[in-house]
Amino acid sequence: MTWRGPTYRMVDGERIDGAWCHIWRRNQMGGGYYLDDLVVFADGRITCGEHTDLAGLARKLAEGRWTATDPEAPPLPDPPSKWESRSGEPLTPKGFLLEVADRVEALNGRPTSGQRCWDAIRRYERQPTEPNRELLRAAYLAVPAHLRIYVLGDMDRQDRPLRILFTETGEAVDGDGPVVTAEMHQSVLDYFARVNKAVQDEGERRAAQHADDPAEPGRPPLVSSETVYPQGWPDEPGLFVLRNDFPAPVEFAGDSYASVQHGYWALSAAEASDRSAIRDAASGREAQELGGRAPRRSDWSDVRLAVMAGLLRAKFTQHPDLARVLLSTGDARISYTGFADSPFWRDVPDDRGRNWMGRLLELTRSELLAGRLF
Repeated sequence: MTWRGPTYRMVDGERIDGAWCHIWRRNQMGGGYYLDDLVVFADGRITCGEHTDLAGLARKLAEGRWTATDPEAPPLPDPPSKWESRSGEPLTPKGFLLEVADRVEALNGRPTSGQRCWDAIRRYERQPTEPNRELLRAAYLAVPAHLRIYVLGDMDRQDRPLRILFTETGEAVDGDGPVVTAEMHQSVLDYFARVNKAVQDEGERRAAQHADDPAEPGRPPLVSSETVYPQGWPDEPGLFVLRNDFPAPVEFAGDSYASVQHGYWALSAAEASDRSAIRDAASGREAQELGGRAPRRSDWSDVRLAVMAGLLRAKFTQHPDLARVLLSTGDARISYTGFADSPFWRDVPDDRGRNWMGRLLELTRSELLAGRLF
């Protein structure tokens, strides 16, 4: 069963996160089955053509109205040896119901059955007593049967160490596996110790590699929106000073421009006459219109990022009041949105949006701060 997401629904202004997977629904008219999407939400609501909950899902699975496996697929043959088998238990209605319940727990940030099993493993490691072994057995059996082979995260051994541990000495694991000895039980504890050591070592290595990660979460993303002021910019434009068409004269590459927008499009033009016309345009929007129609320099795709970075650096170093606005955004990710700029420069909710303007503004902000420190 493959779960996909994220998805969500809104309830009274609150976002309820969810995840979804495919199941088969029985056609009430014709009697056959068809694929549909089953969506599970953090509040326990389940949707698949109609709304229900875990209890309702259990009834529909028991009645055969919904099924997690293809009803027309032939049954899988029993493995010749349970111990030797590399496959998990077959997916059953009970197992799917437990998996859905786990998905609800995960959406709420609570431990799943697999995580609770690991908690029981660690408790048994600390105190390998018979009561703790029974608690571990119960935690293992609470994991959906078809997912138990994944609970240790070791696809070489799968869940065999646990199956060995739950088998009494002198008995064969799974009925057809090796006869368990006290040494085999100890080997399981040794295995857990090695796993814990490997996890600890990896955690220390990752901590060293990520030592420069911020200790605290950053500010929420900041959205820089496009706007139009037909009567002129307000006296206190606020964050709109981050926009490229904001009228802040810049000296760059031996010339003066009325805004970053003027400079960018003027420098993109191949002909001197076009560069002059764009530079002298009445507004940033007019400069963009003229620049978009003018023949471009042959190397423009290679140098445009460097030019824009230089223009932003000039804008905010030459206008300390604007620099203070940019610095006030802290470490927030800047999403530069709008309609006039190409997806290369702005944030678009698909794979076309590169958000280079937002990224360069963040870089300029970092350079301004570094300039204060060094």
